[in-house]
Amino acid sequence: MAKREERRKALELRKQGKSYNQIKKKVGVSKSTLSYWLRTCPLNKKQIKKLMKLRATSEVRIEKYRETMRKKREKRIRNFYEEKKKQLLPLSKKEFYIAGLFLYWGEGVKGIYNGNVGLNNTDPQVLKFFYDWLTIGLRIPKKKIKVYLHLYSDMDIEEEKRYWSKKLRISLVRFYKPYIKKSTREGMTHKGFGHGTCGLRVSDARVKEKIMMGIKAVADQYSGNLEEMLI
Repeated sequence: MAKREERRKALELRKQGKSYNQIKKKVGVSKSTLSYWLRTCPLNKKQIKKLMKLRATSEVRIEKYRETMRKKREKRIRNFYEEKKKQLLPLSKKEFYIAGLFLYWGEGVKGIYNGNVGLNNTDPQVLKFFYDWLTIGLRIPKKKIKVYLHLYSDMDIEEEKRYWSKKLRISLVRFYKPYIKKSTREGMTHKGFGHGTCGLRVSDARVKEKIMMGIKAVADQYSGNLEEMLI
């Protein structure tokens, strides 16, 4: 069984209320792998009671322990969130600009001689930040920014266009004809691909040069020469 199919089967069994041991016997993967796959799928009280009726006392004990640890982890993460929110926000104009440069360094369309400024991602929050960076940080007129979608053949094209339009608050008139992949999402469990991949593009050679030179200035300061990146 391929890993993707194993993960899909494990998630399906978990939703049915199966314990880790029960799933392990059916799927045949290690508990550490199951812990990673099912980390966001705790059993509810009704499902735990069902295990108790089956006299799976050790299973119940394990599930209660996992639930306790999950709650502790969620509380710890919430505390970190509040701590970082106070520590980091609001960003200054300079910090906002630098954050965008690093995002572009990691995800953006490279090549100084390619006049297209663009970024593709499956995460609406990443794209919304990039859109704000373009329009607020770089003062690029909104009408110049175009939207490109990469979707799967089993998707409702118009529905996905509306989804991205709503998430990014960009008019549908700025959406280009989407690229449709021949493959489908069947068996795909990666959450990020649920609405395909969205790309934002603007054609502006001068802006592209400024972005790439900003990245190069930072890179030269901290990690040496990046001539190859600019080819």
